[in-house]
Amino acid sequence: MGTRARERLLSTAEELFYAEGIRAVGIDRILEESGVGKASLYRHFPSKDALVEAVLRERDRTWRQWLSSTVDGYRLDPEDRILAVFDALFERFSRKDFRGCAFINTMVETADPASPVHAVAAEHKSALTEYLAGLLTDAGHTDADGLAAQLVLIVDGAIVTAVRENAPDAALRGKSIAAALLRVRMT
Repeated sequence: MGTRARERLLSTAEELFYAEGIRAVGIDRILEESGVGKASLYRHFPSKDALVEAVLRERDRTWRQWLSSTVDGYRLDPEDRILAVFDALFERFSRKDFRGCAFINTMVETADPASPVHAVAAEHKSALTEYLAGLLTDAGHTDADGLAAQLVLIVDGAIVTAVRENAPDAALRGKSIAAALLRVRMT
């Protein structure tokens, strides 16, 4: 029961935090919607911040797995896999439940770079940068780390623009910018 209660807490909290924001959702609401008792919550998570951290770590794991498997599923050559990241983002931006990047949202909401929650969100962005650097290295690019950091800037801009415009085509515009950047870097 303990593991199932933990899973329900994480699942419920993730859904509510992503849809409504971390600060807007209280512990009582998570308990009510998950059907888990308060004693069980605090047995698994000593504080709301600990729950938020666990939610973000799980979301990081599943999101990066989704991105990698989606890009791999396109079965493209290494150079095209870099830009396929934006095709995957287009798919994600097209979903009705898309509310931006949980990690960007968390950084904005916490606004404290020293907080553990902010650190988990920053770790996600670092892991995304490493993933993109790996794709760039596989495609034969030099300075993969610097170029990956520039691509993450484009990814983050596409995410925020997709939320602002409530339209998925920001991913395609991001892809166009990334393609131009890659062309310039190859010359």
